[in-house]
Amino acid sequence: MSNVMDTLRERGFIKQAVYEDDLYELLGKEKITFYAGFDPTADSLHVGHFLLVMAMAHMQRAGHRAIVLVGGGTAAVGDPSGRTDMRQMMTRQTIDHNVACFKKQLSRFIDFDDGKAIIVNNADWLLNLNYIDFLRDIGVHFSVNKMLSAECFKTRMEKGLSFLEFNYMLMQSYDFLCLNQKYGCILQIGGDDQWSNMLGGANLIRKKEHKDAFALTFTLLTNSEGKKMGKTQAGAVWLDPNKTSPYDFYQYWRNIDDADVEKCLKLLTFLPLDEIAELCAFRDERINAAKRRLAYEVTAIVHGSEEADKAQAAAEAVFGGGSIEQMPTRELSAAELEGIKIADLLLAAGITKSKGEGRRLIEGGGISVNNRKITAVDDALAASDITDGAFIIHKGKKTHLRITVK
Repeated sequence: MSNVMDTLRERGFIKQAVYEDDLYELLGKEKITFYAGFDPTADSLHVGHFLLVMAMAHMQRAGHRAIVLVGGGTAAVGDPSGRTDMRQMMTRQTIDHNVACFKKQLSRFIDFDDGKAIIVNNADWLLNLNYIDFLRDIGVHFSVNKMLSAECFKTRMEKGLSFLEFNYMLMQSYDFLCLNQKYGCILQIGGDDQWSNMLGGANLIRKKEHKDAFALTFTLLTNSEGKKMGKTQAGAVWLDPNKTSPYDFYQYWRNIDDADVEKCLKLLTFLPLDEIAELCAFRDERINAAKRRLAYEVTAIVHGSEEADKAQAAAEAVFGGGSIEQMPTRELSAAELEGIKIADLLLAAGITKSKGEGRRLIEGGGISVNNRKITAVDDALAASDITDGAFIIHKGKKTHLRITVK
């Protein structure tokens, strides 16, 4: 059988592995059970999660069985990795709601038919733990000195690390042990910021069960400058279409830096590597074809081909002379629009989050209505701006919204 580690390495996923040679040999000759964890700190996955989801999909396509672990228990504590402050505590109801949302989203990317994958919630074994038994059975295998040297803790020592968060490594390690005992899971995969926590789990299984266990981390989704991708002025790029529309999702990938296109095509699509190399052979204006392909492929995976078609048509309507009806549209009443100032209109249309933001955009020359540049913060919508019951607001070169009058 083909070795999925070759696929992951060729596409740029792999960052670190524990017992890498043994893991490579195992993945080349056996079908194993692996898991990836997602703490439900929001009601949607975001672009940062998507790279891990794609790695899981590659693993599953190679015949390996996936366990999706949603952290209904660990979310109540919060992972200190990569953070400079403590996470806000969430209620039990919020966590349960977010877990349900994650399950629904992940089923779009992972095949759960015929036992090819399962979803489990670590709240099932964490919430009713006896603390003394846990310390005696699990805590005895962890060195505080080694834990304090872990990167996820070192970065928090100056500002203060709560004892609550200090338990996180033990809890995540216990997750791996439980999955190993119940489902025969021998590999955890995750982002490289989880390396210390994942080592804890693999080592716990080796010490307590005297069995092989492995950890495999992947590169984080960063741009050519080393900054995390998936953030816009409006916030995170979510996989939920109600939080980030398919059009805005498409446009995010269409507008990434030229230097990041090839990497994203390898990590976030299933296109063959030779096709990606051909698409990215040029670094002049011809790279735009690769950007369009990237935007379409990622949008189709996340939202389906129909929504990808719509998003692409909408983008062409703005930039390529396509049908204006395909452009993202918002309906406002004639009463709402009568005499409205443009700064207020931007807020009502959802283009800005505050009047102050709208005024700053206007002062910076970043707003147009149809072809009319808005130059004064007290400019209002004119009757002549509305043609056939509609008009278009342009925010810079990338955001375009058609307003229809009801």
